[in-house]
This record gives sequence, structure tokens and C-alpha cells, in this order.
Amino acid sequence: MSYHLSKPIVIADYDPQWPLLYEQERQQLTTHLAPILQQIEHIGSTSVPGLGAKPIIDISVSVLALSDVDDFVPALARLGYEDANINPIFQRRLFCKGPYNEGTHHLHFTVHGSTTWKEPILLRDYLRVHPDEAAHYQEVKRMSAAKHQSDLNGYHEEKSGCVQALLEKAHAWGEFNLGR
Repeated sequence: MSYHLSKPIVIADYDPQWPLLYEQERQQLTTHLAPILQQIEHIGSTSVPGLGAKPIIDISVSVLALSDVDDFVPALARLGYEDANINPIFQRRLFCKGPYNEGTHHLHFTVHGSTTWKEPILLRDYLRVHPDEAAHYQEVKRMSAAKHQSDLNGYHEEKSGCVQALLEKAHAWGEFNLGR
């Protein structure tokens, strides 16, 4: 099934403002989510220096249980976040600032210590120390965006093999270098 955006997917060149935008948002979120927040991290391609990305800041917040987020939905709405109501199979709650995949920020709530929490951080860390892999991933993303235009599912499916291969390398690297 296709999910089409209102405009074509664009992989922008890396913007050194992305970490600053994350930090500004992190400060606000930390204040508002303090009672449930276990850890907060900048994830996704905007968190990897030099890596081109869709210009959406992905933020991962770990909590003890996803149901903990329920009481904070009004506070998130005041910050401009709307619940994306994604399928529970993804083991996360997703909130978007602006339209899904067309706004400025995605806020991912996951259970602290879960694979869903750990893998995006591991992939980020791996790509940060392997710029050749990040450059390859960028090319795959650009080719996928050009091919699928506004078809978000097609874009994700096209690059999924590359992401899976990178995750496998990241796991091997993490076990060797980080003891993860």
C-alpha cells in the first residue's frame, strides 16, 4: 500500500543547524517530559554529520512504558506535536510537529532498553564513525527519493536492504567496539 506525501521527497545536503535544532527541542522536551523521560537522543540521518537527509529532526525518547505517554499528550500538543497513531506493531508512539513526514520534527517514544530504542542509536553511532558507509547510504536515499518521488512506502522499501545491511554491520561493530 502506498502512502503519498503532498510533495516529492527531498534529501537535503547536511545542515550544521540540525544538531542545534535538536538541542533546542531537547531542552523543551526534557522540561515537559521529565516525570517519564528516561533518556533522549537525536537519531536518524540528521544526527549524522555530513549525511544528507529529509530535513526532519528525529528525536527518540525512552520511557518505562508506552502508556506513560498518555498523560503528556496535552503538553506535547502545546509544543506543536500531534499523535501520528501508528500501528502498535512498530513498538513506538510517534508524534509529529507538522504533517507526518513533511513537518519539522518526529518524536519517537520507545521503551527504554528495548531493541526499538537501541538500534537507531547504534546505527547513528556506526554511521558517525564510518563516513564511507554514510556516503553510500546517502546515495541510496537520493536514488530512492528520485525513483519514488512522493511515495513514502516505496522510498522506504527501496532503501530497506541498505538499512538492514548497515544495521548488521553496526551490530558487529557495536559488539566489537562497544560491548553492546
